[in-house]
Order: sequence, then structure tokens, then C-alpha cells
Amino acid sequence: MNLRDLRYLVALADHKHFGRAAAASFVSQPTLSTQIRKLEEELGVSLVERAPRRVMLTPIGRDIADRARRVIAEVGQMGELARRSRDPEAGTVRLGLFPTLAPYLLPHALPGIRARFPKLELLLIEEKTDALLARLRDGRLDAALLALPVHDEQLHAEALFEEPFVLAVPQSHPLARRTQPLTLSDLDHEHLLLLEEGHCLRDQALDVCRLAGADERDGFRATSLETLRQMVAAGVGITLLPMLSVQPPVPPSPDMRLLAFAGKAPSRTIAMVWRRSSAMSGFLQQLAKLFGGLDHTLLHSLPDSALPRPVRARRKAA
Repeated sequence: MNLRDLRYLVALADHKHFGRAAAASFVSQPTLSTQIRKLEEELGVSLVERAPRRVMLTPIGRDIADRARRVIAEVGQMGELARRSRDPEAGTVRLGLFPTLAPYLLPHALPGIRARFPKLELLLIEEKTDALLARLRDGRLDAALLALPVHDEQLHAEALFEEPFVLAVPQSHPLARRTQPLTLSDLDHEHLLLLEEGHCLRDQALDVCRLAGADERDGFRATSLETLRQMVAAGVGITLLPMLSVQPPVPPSPDMRLLAFAGKAPSRTIAMVWRRSSAMSGFLQQLAKLFGGLDHTLLHSLPDSALPRPVRARRKAA
């Protein structure tokens, strides 16, 4: 058994097709097929169910492929650890982020990270939370930025910051005329636009709805935060947005009003998460501090463009 054959098995598990797995492995299809058969002979079990138009791994094949992922990841970390021992601030980090955070956090965090670690290669993967956790557990990611809680004793979570939510309403909505911060009771009986299943922001917004006596608007589920923003601006309804998603360089919308909550606002806690067994733990701790060191105003105040403009008094005709 060797790493090459384990990589072939993992490629087959990912692509479920000998031709595509061979192409991804940069070998011919007969070569990959032959090596998989040799691995089956060595282990004494069938790893693959072969059918004319599809390939499926057997239950033991799936189990061995999962273990092979972890073995390959650990070997990769050995090489990364050796490279980092020669130059602690160089190397590669595969970092996952979820869609309602990545495009809004990265413009603020990456310049400082590049300045602090100019030799670091940061490979960014954007996926929903469940997909990021799966990649993290099987070694395809070194770390991920996730919203807490994360329930897995094999993972370490380093809290970075608390991100408040703000309420986005159309300019025509009665709450748009409000000049004082909101309370949760102001959302009583409101119907909020929410994201589709699979987004952690959906679950967080539903928690706020339960506390406030609000609920989800029937018949609508957005696929992205930008869709939610456009629907609010178009007067379709109201929604909760994370504070970073309304900060520059995100352009303001003249058709939408943003309202902050009084006191302790509803929020989500963002953390960097990695495997407790990771050989990169020390470096990831340093990286987490940079991600957590955001400008205080980004998380605790609305941009000037979101504040209500004073109404100018008209001059009386002479």
C-alpha cells in the first residue's frame, strides 16, 4: 500500500468515474483502474462496485477512502510543518469561509495578513458551514472561519469577534422613519426575508425571530445575502444583515434604511476552527489574532451612509 494508490482511491470517491478520477490524478484510466484492483487484492476486500455507467464505492471502500483522506492530509501537514520550521511565516494555509462572511470580512482582514506574513500563501475556499466542517474533518482544509457553536470535540474553536445584526428595511416601511435604536419587541409580528436552508445565517435569524415574536415570510427564500439586499431595496420586505455586510466597500442603497438595535444587539460569534491534532496549531493561533483584530468601528457602528439624512427646511418665498 502506498500514498499514490490511496490518492487514486480518494479521487475515485470524489469523482465516481474512472475517467474523471484518472484525469484529476494525471494518469491514464487503465493505470488508475489497475492500481485500484491491486489495492483491493492487497486489502482482500472489494472497494468499488463497477457498473457500465457508474461507479460506487462499497461501504468498506467509503470507510477506507475516508481514512485515506486523513492519512494524505497528515502526510501533507508533515511537509508543511517541515517547511514552516525552516521559515515559520511561509508556506500554505487552506482556509474555509462561509458565503455570508467571506466577501465582507476579507477586504478588511487580508491587507493586514499580507503585511504581517508576506510569504504566506492563503488558499481560500468558500462553502456553506456543513461542507466546510466536512472538509476540515477529513483534512482538505487547515482551518475555517465559522459561526459558533461548533459541536465537535476533535476541533478547536478560537473566538475572534462578535458581529451584531442590523435590520434592513425599505425606505417606504414604517420603521424607516424611526430615529431611535430598535428593540427586539419592534419586530413583533413582522415577517422577515431569510436565506435558504444550509446557510448558518438563516438559523441565526430564525433564533432572533423566535425571541422577537417575528416569523419568516412565506414563499420566499434567498440564495445569497445580495439577493436579500436587493429584495429589501425593491420594497419586498425586511431582513437582518450582519454588520460587516453593510460596511464599505459595500455600496449603500438609497432605497434601503439600516437600523441598529439598542443595548446588546442580536449577533453571531465568529471563530477560527481547526483540528486539535493539527501540526499547524501554533501558526493558526497567530493567524486567528489577525482575523480577530478588526477595526472596532466596523463592528459597532453603522457607516455614515446608513444614517438618516437631516431634512432641510424649505425657504419661504419672498
